[in-house]
Order: sequence, then C-alpha cells, then structure tokens
Amino acid sequence: MGQLTAVDTNFLDIESRRTLSHIGGLAILDTTLCDGGRLTRGDMVELIRERAHLAKPLRRRLAAVPFRLDRPYWEEDPNFDPGRHVHEVALPSPGDDLQLGAEVARIHERPLDRRRPLWELFLIQGLAGGRAAIYAKVHHACVDGVLAAELLAALLDLQPEAATPPAPTADRELRPELLPMLTRSVTRFALHPVRSAEALVRTAGHLDQLPVVGGMPGVREMSRAVRSVLGQRQPAPTGEQSPPPRTPFNAPISQHRAFAFGSLPLEDVKKVRRGLGVSVNDVVMAMCTGALRQWLIDHDALPDRPLVACVPVSMRRRAECGDGNALSAMFAPLPVHIADPAERFLAVRAAMVNVKRRFAVSHGSWFEEVSALMPSALSGLATRLAMQVAPALNPVNLLVSNVPGPQQPLYARGARVLAYYPASVISDATGGVNITVFSYDGNLDVGVIACPDLVPDTWNLVDYLRESLTELLKMVEAEESPVRV
Repeated sequence: MGQLTAVDTNFLDIESRRTLSHIGGLAILDTTLCDGGRLTRGDMVELIRERAHLAKPLRRRLAAVPFRLDRPYWEEDPNFDPGRHVHEVALPSPGDDLQLGAEVARIHERPLDRRRPLWELFLIQGLAGGRAAIYAKVHHACVDGVLAAELLAALLDLQPEAATPPAPTADRELRPELLPMLTRSVTRFALHPVRSAEALVRTAGHLDQLPVVGGMPGVREMSRAVRSVLGQRQPAPTGEQSPPPRTPFNAPISQHRAFAFGSLPLEDVKKVRRGLGVSVNDVVMAMCTGALRQWLIDHDALPDRPLVACVPVSMRRRAECGDGNALSAMFAPLPVHIADPAERFLAVRAAMVNVKRRFAVSHGSWFEEVSALMPSALSGLATRLAMQVAPALNPVNLLVSNVPGPQQPLYARGARVLAYYPASVISDATGGVNITVFSYDGNLDVGVIACPDLVPDTWNLVDYLRESLTELLKMVEAEESPVRV
C-alpha cells in the first residue's frame, strides 16, 4: 500500500478541462524483424500482460480518502486488463511526420480515466516506409521523468529476441482498510499545522529563488536572514534576475495540443560540449535559447530581456524517494535578446553556473516543502486558485527538460525502437510550450508540446533547434581553426 506524496497529489489537483498532467513518449519502430513483418495490438497486450508486474504504475489505481482528509493511496486494480489500455489506430497515406504529430496531439489532449490505472498505449500503423509507432502516456502523479524511463526499460528488450521476465511475486497492493486509513488521516490532519510551520521556516530561506515571489520587496533580505539563522550556506551574489517578459505563449492555454518532434546527432551535441567546456544540459539550454529567439523574431515578439525557463531536476539520487515523484526545479534565464551567437552562448553559460550554484544551496527541497504547506482537504482548492491567477502573474515563460536515456537500441517484440520522442505538460502557469529532449541510441530526440492557439507553427521550433545546434558547431570549429598569419 503506497500513499501519494504532496507533489504527486499536486499533479492531480492542477488538472482541468484545459490542463492535463500526463507525460508520454512516441517510439518509432522498425517492424521488419517482427513475426510477419508487423507488430499487432495483440503483441502489445501480451507484452504488457507478461511484464505488468515489473512496473507498478501499470496495474494500480487511485484510492481516495473519505472527505479528502488525506492524500490518496494506490491500490492494485482487481480487474486489471491490459486490453482496456491498449488501442490501435492507422494513419492515412502517406503517413508522414506531420500526420503522426497531429495524431499524437489528439491522443495527448484527452484525459486519462481515473477509475483505472492511469496510462494508455496506442499502436499507430501506416507510417511511411513501412514503419509503425507506439505512443504511450502515463499520469505524472505516477512517475517522474526518471521513473518513466525505467518503466520504458521494463517493457522493452536489449535484443530482438524477447527476454524471459522474472516471475511475479505474491505481493499485492491491497486497498487500505477504512478505519486505519481514517485514523492515520485524522492524525496527520491534526499535526499538519506543526509540520506546515516547520516547512514554512525551511522554505522561507529559498523564496528568493522563485519567480515573481523572489522579486517582491523584502523577500531577498528575509531569505538571507532565515538562511543565516538556520546556519545554511548563502549563495554567491548573482545579481538581480529580471522578471519573465510577456510572450505570445504566456496566455491562458486551450484544451488543444500540437506536437512536433525531431532528432539531433548526440555526437554533435557532445562535440559542442567538449569544444566549449560545458555540460550537455548547457548545450541544450543554448540550443533552446537560439531556437526561441528566432521564433520570437518571426512573431515580432522578441523581448528586451531574458526569458525564464522552468527546468525540472531529478532528486532521485539524493534521497530514498520510493515510487513517488522525486523532482524539483531550477529557473534559468534564456538570453534571447542577445543577437551575437558567441555573446549569447557566454550569457547562457554564466546564467547556468549561477542557477546551479543557487540550486545547490537549497538542495532542491523547496519544491516538496511548498507542495506540502496546505492540508490535503484544502490543497486542491488552493492549487486550482493558483492556476487561475497564474496567467496574470506570469511566473515563467516555458518548460525545458532534458532526460537521459539508454545509449543502446531497444526492442518491442522484435521491433527495433529507432527513436523516442518525449511529450510533456503545458499549463497556464508554465506557458503554452514545453521542450523536452531524451537522449537515446546516439541521438538527442526532441519533443515539443504546445497550445496551437498560442504556438501555431510548432514544427518551426524543431527546425530552429537544428539551426541553433549548427550555429554552436560553427563556434567550436572557429575556435579549433588555426590562426593564419
């Protein structure tokens, strides 16, 4: 029996008709090694039936606490049937990338059924070149980015021949008994004011990191004072961070989604990393800065100051996190207003150094602390109110995420996974565009989810990411070129 964390529960609470909290991935498949040269829905149902015991999110559903006195629990679905979650669709000819992106967007914009385990899988036939695709989505309350990658690994093989999975154990996540559940809930509710006060003190030392809040009068001085009293390390001075500018994708989103995707050679990214002395994540941030600059120029919306990107950070290696979400976030300036590529890259690098230093001081714990401030009975209402005022506050401009993946090919019932494009969350609070990259088998696979009402030309962002990487490669080549006299 597992209980959702405060962060997990927040992902449930923010959902509305326009905002959905599932994440997903689009796998492109070469099916030539499958029996009969084709992957079928029956193959996928059988695969999940064989391996569902290796991944808890596949077979467990929500169990609510009466009167919402406490956060929900997970219980094993006694009627679990993979066939209810696996679907098959086919693209009309010619089955190109634009059609595939549109089909994935339609699937992604539909909510998951909370009466069942919170996931779905779609086998998509009819792709050009005789390929197929799998699009799977799972609720963010179940997994974070790292757990989603582990879930993918549990279902797939390292060779075309399917491995024999370990036998399931007899352990089951049973529905919590009502009386013990209520007793724990009442006790937790009674002690919540004390826990909230402790969390508030710990959080106060890091409020100056948060967009909007950090810029309020007196917050910076208060946070420094709290850190001093608690004996916490003070971050190095980094200067005043400007508030996020207004952009076309910072407005209330609709219920519709657009999805664009593409692959970049990971070796080119690593060449930039080595040549410019930065991390792969820094290269990703520089690429996004260049791509977003060009998109904003196209729309006559280039601001005179940096964008602010929310960058999720996995905390899974820092603590015993169990099955719940283990993540925090950094807030990174993207200097799209700088025209010169070299100067812009130096600004990205300096900004990321400062952001990482500040994050190291906080240990990233503020995200969990803020999520747990309100008692469960009130947290849903507070979260929904926060989402309603978010567009007016404009806390960040967009989400940018970088998830490491396996560097060897994976297989599904003999079908080789050629690429894996992630799809994530957009909201009024985080902006109408989300850029997520996933490193897989020698490529950096990019997935862009956007609100088409705000970002009608989503595919252009993928093209501009390629152009931005080319721009960075030229900088490396220029530095490596010998000086001629």
